[in-house]
Amino acid sequence: MAHNRHKRSLHARRSARAVKIAAPLAVLATLAPVSVGVLSGDIDPSLNMSGVAFAGSAGSADRVPEVSRSVPRLVPTAAELERVARKSATDKAIKNASERLWTTEDVKVWSGPGRDATLKGELKAAREVLVTGRRDKGRAEIVQQREARWIDESVLSTYKPIIASSGLSMAPCPRTSGDIGLTQKATYVLRSVCAAFPQISTYGGRDGHGEHVNGEAIDIMTSDYALGTAIAEFLIAHSSEFGIEDVIWRQQIWMPGYGWKGMSNRGSATANHYDHVHVKVY
Repeated sequence: MAHNRHKRSLHARRSARAVKIAAPLAVLATLAPVSVGVLSGDIDPSLNMSGVAFAGSAGSADRVPEVSRSVPRLVPTAAELERVARKSATDKAIKNASERLWTTEDVKVWSGPGRDATLKGELKAAREVLVTGRRDKGRAEIVQQREARWIDESVLSTYKPIIASSGLSMAPCPRTSGDIGLTQKATYVLRSVCAAFPQISTYGGRDGHGEHVNGEAIDIMTSDYALGTAIAEFLIAHSSEFGIEDVIWRQQIWMPGYGWKGMSNRGSATANHYDHVHVKVY
């Protein structure tokens, strides 16, 4: 009996010793292929192995690999949100644009309404433009080649302006019989207006009343508001070349240095110059 107990005790000590030896050997057996893999290039040497449990390691059954929290969260800034909102509003304005207006004079085209806007080009007078209806800082938003652009809102009109088709001229007017008794200066005005505004077919020259007596005045016959206004502006723009003393149109008189002033009622459309533009030279 005592002999058997001795054998069992000896067997237990040998088993415990075997476990002590086997555990490190198991770890070495596990690490060896890993090391070989690293050296052979099969495993990335920079790989973090701290979260991997090896055979025989303490607490390996309870260890869970940690999730990295080093990736930053992408939160848009206030400026980015504002840019997105502004672009969305612009896209919507372009999509809904339907009104068309006309430029009354040459105008610069800008990227935006602010002072920091960049110059994008120029539009000539009498150009039709598509407008969005948005206005800011004295500029109006237009659509140009599917892009939002801004121009001076004061040059926009619902009517197509009438622009002189050519500059000053001394070529004879084919729509009058001669120069209708005018002085040389007045003839220059007549021929230039005739060349610039071929719509006009009737002119009044020298006669026995008022400023027409000496052949220094011309009546340019039209009742059309837009056409008559364009002619009056043409005359004023070249007043120094023509030597103009006054221009009368629709009961108003323009004189160099004074601008437009109202006139008293003379009793009829003709007397009040609603059916013609009157111009007199020195």
